[in-house]
Amino acid sequence: MHAVVLAGGYATRLWPITRHRPKMLLPVGDTTVIDRILSELETDDRIDHVYISTNERFAPAFEAHLEAHPYEKASLSIEDTNVETEKFGVVGALAQLVEREGVDEDLLVVAGDNLMGFEMGDFLDFYEEKGAPTIAAYDVGSLEKATNYGLVALEGDRVVDFQEKPENPKSTLVSIACYAFPAESVRFREYLSGDNNPDEPGWYIQWLQAEEGVHAFSFEEPWFDIGTPDAYLEAVAWALGGETVVAADATVEDCDLGQNVHVMPGATLSGVSVSDSVVFSEATIEDSDIVDSIVDEHAEVHGKTLTHSLVGSYSRLS
Repeated sequence: MHAVVLAGGYATRLWPITRHRPKMLLPVGDTTVIDRILSELETDDRIDHVYISTNERFAPAFEAHLEAHPYEKASLSIEDTNVETEKFGVVGALAQLVEREGVDEDLLVVAGDNLMGFEMGDFLDFYEEKGAPTIAAYDVGSLEKATNYGLVALEGDRVVDFQEKPENPKSTLVSIACYAFPAESVRFREYLSGDNNPDEPGWYIQWLQAEEGVHAFSFEEPWFDIGTPDAYLEAVAWALGGETVVAADATVEDCDLGQNVHVMPGATLSGVSVSDSVVFSEATIEDSDIVDSIVDEHAEVHGKTLTHSLVGSYSRLS
């Protein structure tokens, strides 16, 4: 079985933090979003190879990341885009990857910006038991949130209806970006030849469900779709569990560090009250109050109160 980790998005809703870095490499606790996935796939004997599907713009960042980590299965598969407007859509990119890499085995597809509380091995166990296309399903608990995802209707664990981003959802059970397909169900090119939507994989699942049986692995563990600053900070809070992490070579003097704070190497904090925030490497914050915020590398903040704020790299606020 091969795996594809989707890492081609430009994460514009997280700019400026992700203007020059892929959001999949954002730190979450003691690791990154994508490393949580890659680590599990690396140790699962059912996975022969892992393709990180990304764009030309972020390829160097992933190349450097793979060089710094001992993954034996992972390699890059690069789509020919540099900006959001050039993207092929997720299904379009998957179709190209399958052809480019000559993939003819069962296929696991998972979004590299999803933090999933369940074990990937449990999902693959379920898939092997069913021997059919399988999705992961989660109850988001909100009809408003459900409009942003693929709505799933089940009889037992069999999908009997699937609606991508419905305007008026009737339930809150949605599909997350984690899918497993037998080789014969990897039909992306056939789907696209019918002039179907190439953007979100949910449209492909909706089409596939009408063509053949699809099953759902429902889970109750936490799940975070890291597409916004709030979602990223929620994921960090879950990973830290209320704790504060300060790198050994960071400087923290006269500070009130609240819960869920991550201070990275080389950062300097003096006279700062901070909670539920991430401070990147080499940032400097003095005489400030920081809540629910992200301060990027080499930024400087002096004498400010920041709430729900993003401070870009090399910015200066005083």
